[in-house]
Amino acid sequence: MRGSLSPIIALLVGFIVLLGYLLPFPFLMEARQALLHWAMILAAVALIVGVMNLALAHWRKVATDQKGGIYSAVLLLSLLLTLGVVGYFGPTGSWSLWLFRYIQVPIESSLMAILTVALAYSAARMLRQRINMFSVLFLLTALVILLGTAPLFGIEVPGLHGPDGIREFLAQVPAVAGARGIILGVALGTIATGLRVLMGADRPYGR
Repeated sequence: MRGSLSPIIALLVGFIVLLGYLLPFPFLMEARQALLHWAMILAAVALIVGVMNLALAHWRKVATDQKGGIYSAVLLLSLLLTLGVVGYFGPTGSWSLWLFRYIQVPIESSLMAILTVALAYSAARMLRQRINMFSVLFLLTALVILLGTAPLFGIEVPGLHGPDGIREFLAQVPAVAGARGIILGVALGTIATGLRVLMGADRPYGR
């Protein structure tokens, strides 16, 4: 009985929420809203527990002087500083926005720059290992996107930049088409996984 209680609860909740979207009955819509509010509360509690677990794990690493403890100390200090500033000044306060604008955004930009260099290096290694049409096309596309996004020495190449350039065409047509295909695949996979959970074929909530 104990092993079947979790699947029964998951099935009932899933079907109530699903029927609340499909059928225009007031009691189903109210039940759906209540269950979604409970889910939001549980998600917030899970987030708090996850942050506390992360902090405790890094605190143990700092306290026991393990390898990489300096990075754990930086993470803990950053976490406490961010929580203190945002909690005192609010998420839209001047100091909170300063942290976001002058610390988080530059770090994200640096990571994107590193990703760009890694992408170009991977393309060069691919050409060294095997030369075929797809590797050459990948390298040329990467170079066009890089030069179109950040012109070399500030020199704009005719036909490459601007709203009618090659870079804009690659970003708006092939890239968007590929992204839509990936999003459709993710959506279909999510629907299939949800149906398997609703039917009891998969039980991610435990036994």
